[in-house]
Amino acid sequence: MALYVMLSTLSESGRKVLLERPGWIKKVNADVKGMGARVIAQYALLGPYDFLTVIEAPDNATISRVSVELGARGGIQGMTMAAIPLDEFIAQLEGGGRSRRTERKKR
Repeated sequence: MALYVMLSTLSESGRKVLLERPGWIKKVNADVKGMGARVIAQYALLGPYDFLTVIEAPDNATISRVSVELGARGGIQGMTMAAIPLDEFIAQLEGGGRSRRTERKKR
């Protein structure tokens, strides 16, 4: 499984739906699960984006489908990026993809 970060902005129609039915966000998160991904965390933001959502998905194809399907609904416009956990990123820099700690444990 891989992690992805989606920054999203509500469209005018998305804002109207959210004001009328604030629980709509939870329904969208359930829809994401039905598409083969899982919302790990979600935050409402102040600034140019309205929400930050951390999503776990098995691959790029799945998260691409999630992004396209959510965007096609017209309620949000999103930008999705792959996210690498910091420890994994550091391990890759230190040892070509394997942490030294992992290698020590194997010995």
